Amino acid sequence: MKVILQKDVKDLGKVGDLVNVKTGYARNYLFPHKLAMEASEKKENEMAHLKKLAEIKQKKVLGDRKELVSKIDGVTVTFKMQASEADKLFGSVSSLEVSNALSKLGFSIDKKDIEFEAIKVLGQHKATVNLGDDIKSDFSINVERK
Repeated sequence: MKVILQKDVKDLGKVGDLVNVKTGYARNYLFPHKLAMEASEKKENEMAHLKKLAEIKQKKVLGDRKELVSKIDGVTVTFKMQASEADKLFGSVSSLEVSNALSKLGFSIDKKDIEFEAIKVLGQHKATVNLGDDIKSDFSINVERK
């Protein structure tokens, strides 16, 4: 029986895939859990059209991400924080603070996409924006004494 997957199914396929499964598996597991629908010619054409639209949208988003990453490359974000005489910070710099600082510079980056080691001392630190699909950019975080 041919079915179109509505959700990712482990060891079977991803959303939108047209797969051939046994009738009992489809009727007793896939259909009741709304993981798949029976493949008819109309539904196959509809899914093919939706896949094309999703691919076009994904290409546009990918282009936007690459453009954003190219603009971020080499940017420096500066924080002024209290520190001890040994240059250790009272606290640390979080990814949320870095995300907010980048948004003030005009970059809309989610805190989950920012990668860096914990910053607990004054000085210059490296950070990376990772937007997936091998789209990465490095920038600097400068922490100064308040």
